[in-house]
Amino acid sequence: MIVHQFYDKGLAHASYAIIRSGKMVVIDPARNPQPYYDFAQLHNADITGVIETHPHADFVSSHLEIHQTTGAVIYVSKLAGAEYPHESFDDGDVIQLDDIKLKAINTPGHSPDSICILLEDEKGKDCAVFTGDTLFAGDVGRPDLRENVGNITAKKEELARQMYYSTREKLMVLPPDVTVYPAHGPGSLCGKSMSPDLQSSIGKELRDNYALQLMDELAFVKTLMADQPFMPKYFGYDVELNKTGAPNFTESIETVLRPSQDIVLEKGVLVIDTRVKEAYRSGHVKNAINLQDAEKFETWLGSVVGPNELFYLLAATKDELETVIKKTAKIGYEKNIKAAILIPADAKVQSPVLNYADFKSDPDHYTIVDVRNWAEIKAGKLFKNALTIPLPELRERVNEIPVDKPIVVHCAAGYRSAAAAGIIQAAVNLVPVYDLGEAINEWK
Repeated sequence: MIVHQFYDKGLAHASYAIIRSGKMVVIDPARNPQPYYDFAQLHNADITGVIETHPHADFVSSHLEIHQTTGAVIYVSKLAGAEYPHESFDDGDVIQLDDIKLKAINTPGHSPDSICILLEDEKGKDCAVFTGDTLFAGDVGRPDLRENVGNITAKKEELARQMYYSTREKLMVLPPDVTVYPAHGPGSLCGKSMSPDLQSSIGKELRDNYALQLMDELAFVKTLMADQPFMPKYFGYDVELNKTGAPNFTESIETVLRPSQDIVLEKGVLVIDTRVKEAYRSGHVKNAINLQDAEKFETWLGSVVGPNELFYLLAATKDELETVIKKTAKIGYEKNIKAAILIPADAKVQSPVLNYADFKSDPDHYTIVDVRNWAEIKAGKLFKNALTIPLPELRERVNEIPVDKPIVVHCAAGYRSAAAAGIIQAAVNLVPVYDLGEAINEWK
């Protein structure tokens, strides 16, 4: 038996392949199915099944494409209301892979339709559990993503209560040596305090996971709902897309328009410049937003841009452009790309350069905008008089920023402030907008 984890650090997403006797089942696959095909070929296995633990909010799954390509059966809870060909997989249902079994466990809490998959080895011993977004290393899934989307909607308080019983009655009773394989690791927005471990065990979680400690239902609900991270704009869209099934990955990205020469950019359409901020500052398209191609590009793209908004996607080279197109497709946004282009020759708008010595000597001479997340802001402001507007809220709240003084934007390390400065400058013409960047480290 082979159990293999595929890990996408950008979305902190873990998917899995289980192989036994030449047959392979994939759990929670990412948008690009090619790694699973390659792994199956490497081990001379046929992909016979794909299991979805729930309709995911933070990435687009390739379950439908794998089914269409290989004929693999898609298994998902009947509660998901899946609109693609599938077989229901709920309490008591079993997938047999020769002499091992995959057993469904309904575990509502993160979503009403969440399941976990218990793996029974060839000796009849429960050896591993694939927990989706129900149980993570050090955490459990957030309960507030399904209030308005999905086949079944539920208030976060109700889902938090369901999570209490799912953990206590379904998972915590498993043998302590059962390996825990979650769908996410640290950095995912599907939980709030995941450990760095990409796998764990029931015993370790019973010892270390705050959510599995002794407490009554009311205390659990209060604890779970507190301080959850922000919800990107794309989350609800991806739930619905995963419920119906996404289009073929390669075919979909091939439809993205890639003009061979400079084009006139349509007024009113967002421009996303993915270059490093130094290149952006030295010359960019007017009103472009600098979302650098870095580790969390997909998350920030789906946090700043809504699922129904068109945008131009810009990069410095063709290879870099192809990379960001594929990353955009991971959250289902490739259809939003008006055109993917190299930096135009007339991209000559320069960002103003902050006189840092002046700022350092008299910060009150500037309007300071803190674009960190609420959890970071609540932990302590770095400038007492800073205006606090987290980056995901900035486009909707930019008119709250006064324009009687020059504006300085900061975050925790410089990535978000680079994006925020472009957003603010596009809306403000009366005063310069400066990105404090990495200099924020001097103020911590």
